[in-house]
Amino acid sequence: MKTSRFGVSMDEDLLEKLDTHVRRKRYPNRSEAIRDLVRGALVEEEWGSSRGEVIGVLVIVYDHRQRELSSRLLNKEHVHTDRIITTLHLHLDHDNCLETKVIRGTPGEVRRISDELMTMKGVKFGRLIPATAGKRLR
Repeated sequence: MKTSRFGVSMDEDLLEKLDTHVRRKRYPNRSEAIRDLVRGALVEEEWGSSRGEVIGVLVIVYDHRQRELSSRLLNKEHVHTDRIITTLHLHLDHDNCLETKVIRGTPGEVRRISDELMTMKGVKFGRLIPATAGKRLR
């Protein structure tokens, strides 16, 4: 893949904020930070269109003592075996568990499945992290 160089003009305040961002995130240089920001914007754009396939990572925290919650979560996974491609389960303490589920589909499908899981009684926290199947990124 060929790399192209181009100039970017911005006011000093914005450049200062970019440099702070580069240092805070420990990017090796401004170019890598800008590439990362552009990729993030492209993923957001991909999620904005209801067409292509995307990946979402769902994080939930729940009380495993909540009556039948574990089995209801597992049943939902079996209903969506074509969309939920993997799950990671962690025991946070005696009562609480954290699960991440990687979900593949259209943005609408991923959101719908995530909402089904996050709104179950006993789920204390849920967050969907939009990602990409990577087909449009280089």
